[in-house]
Amino acid sequence: MNEENKAKVPNEETNFSRQVGAQAARKRKAQCGAKRSVWFGLGMSGLIGWSVTVPTLIGAALGIWVDNHYPSRFSWTLMLLLLGLIIGCLNAWHWIHSEHKEMQEDSDE
Repeated sequence: MNEENKAKVPNEETNFSRQVGAQAARKRKAQCGAKRSVWFGLGMSGLIGWSVTVPTLIGAALGIWVDNHYPSRFSWTLMLLLLGLIIGCLNAWHWIHSEHKEMQEDSDE
């Protein structure tokens, strides 16, 4: 082999390895994207629903307990129910925001 052929071979191998690497990356990305199906969406909506429901119910239960043990002019049940709902909505927003951020990072790659 002469000098020109020796110089070409490593460069061709580098191009070939880049093409194979890009193809493997596309395949991995497609496989990861296949995991997010309709069931994933339903599961995520269930998770978000429970992340709102649980703090709301805890706030209501705590408010009922406070109203029964320490009666006052104000309804602690209503106030703590509202507080639980606000905490639950913030929790749901956190989940949605983190999933959206992850999807954006995946699309950038």
